Amino acid sequence: MDLIIIVDNSNDFTDNFYVLLAMIVSCCKMLALLMNRSNIEMLIKTLMRKPFRPVEPDEMKIRQKFEKLIQSNTLYYTILVETTCLSVAVTSLLTEFKKGNLTFRAWLPFDYSSSQLFLFVYAHQLISFTMGSVHHVACDSLICGFLVHICCQIEILEHRLRKSARDPNILRECVLQHNNIFKFARIVNEKFRITIFIQFVVSTLVMCFNLYQFTKSTALRTKYMQLIMYTCSMLSQIFLYCWYGNEVKLRSRQLINNIFEMEWFKFNETAQKTLLMVMRRAVVPIEFTSACVISMNLDSFVSLLKTSYSAYNILKQTQSS
Repeated sequence: MDLIIIVDNSNDFTDNFYVLLAMIVSCCKMLALLMNRSNIEMLIKTLMRKPFRPVEPDEMKIRQKFEKLIQSNTLYYTILVETTCLSVAVTSLLTEFKKGNLTFRAWLPFDYSSSQLFLFVYAHQLISFTMGSVHHVACDSLICGFLVHICCQIEILEHRLRKSARDPNILRECVLQHNNIFKFARIVNEKFRITIFIQFVVSTLVMCFNLYQFTKSTALRTKYMQLIMYTCSMLSQIFLYCWYGNEVKLRSRQLINNIFEMEWFKFNETAQKTLLMVMRRAVVPIEFTSACVISMNLDSFVSLLKTSYSAYNILKQTQSS
């Protein structure tokens, strides 16, 4: 409402617009989690059932390795995001609070000039901002966790294929597992592709407006650390998607080479045909997309940075003219 009713220049607009975008995405992620509760439960149960469930000590070690990766990613990501929230709160307390200003510009349907109402509105903004960051951490960690588990299942599949040289009967289960990995990845992509697409668009806009914020007057120097932390958090969000989306694609494609490295020539004709069927399926790798438009890989991440900088240049030229 502040942007629509009160703001009349680009500087005031950019002050709050990047935060508004992040809160919109937070609401979208919260809505996505609520709407997909049954699907999330189904995906988690799928990972605990055959053929995904590890059955040997070596397979359990593989899963433990990837679960530790998920835990460490979630921990570091949470520290980064919540440290950003803390920097916003501290910066606001040291600057805006002393001046009697809110952390973020806002239009309210009542007068909050009294000390009690001001404290209430001020606390409301900081608490809402922190809760929004928790939604980001929850949704991003969940989706990236599913991507990591897909990589885990591909590695377990490779282990079982190597073991099938001693027991050809395992090949039938390997084919079933490979097919289920594709189904699992398709469900994850279908249920969260819109959320990821919105994150892509918002990350591009946030990068653009943050670059614009950095080039503003020296009055913003007290907020440089806050903007740096905020930019790092937004970049880490989309980088996690792109990195693990890229890892899933590479691992699913690498499966063909790993099968070639097996002693497949010692298999009987039926087993060789089974391996050939797995390889033909792996020719088209598992690839995650956002709204069927943008592929989740490192090339998309680089394109996002280039697009953000191009949009920033346009914004800067518009201001100069």
